[in-house]
Amino acid sequence: MFHRMLDRLEEWIILSFMAVATLVTFVSVMMRYTMGTGFTWSTELTIYLFIWMAKFGAAYGVRTGIHVGVDYVVNKVEGAKRRFLVIAGMVLGITFTGIISFFGARWVIFIYGTGQISPDLEWPMWIIYLAIPFGSGLMCYRFIQSLVKFLKSGQTTSAGPVSDLREGALDSAKEHAK
Repeated sequence: MFHRMLDRLEEWIILSFMAVATLVTFVSVMMRYTMGTGFTWSTELTIYLFIWMAKFGAAYGVRTGIHVGVDYVVNKVEGAKRRFLVIAGMVLGITFTGIISFFGARWVIFIYGTGQISPDLEWPMWIIYLAIPFGSGLMCYRFIQSLVKFLKSGQTTSAGPVSDLREGALDSAKEHAK
């Protein structure tokens, strides 16, 4: 239940921020071309929304297995070697995102103490920077989920049929189609 709610929240955040960024940009451009004026804060808001989208999108990518990866060696080895490489990759992902989340939280606390505000929106900058620990923390959690799944079942998260393509798969598909 918790995971399903977290999945939906993650997707809702990404979708909502993308929709708002698109709408604000569209309206601002239309106002600029039709009335000669626009929102002074639209670019800043769009940038902040895209930052949040990217951080949560990265976590979504880990959950769904759509991240681009260099897995040539992993796909060429079998058994214990493959298992070791997959686990090592996930542990490195957990470590990296955990470190970024930790130092991101420290950065947020520091920025909070400075009282900085954004230039156009005049929002507290610590709120903007929350994207770092939240997004990286969620990504770390997704790596942990993937590692647990792999340890239990031996399966990695797949992005679907495209991720199953291997060397020569397209050639054999062309042959089969003839």
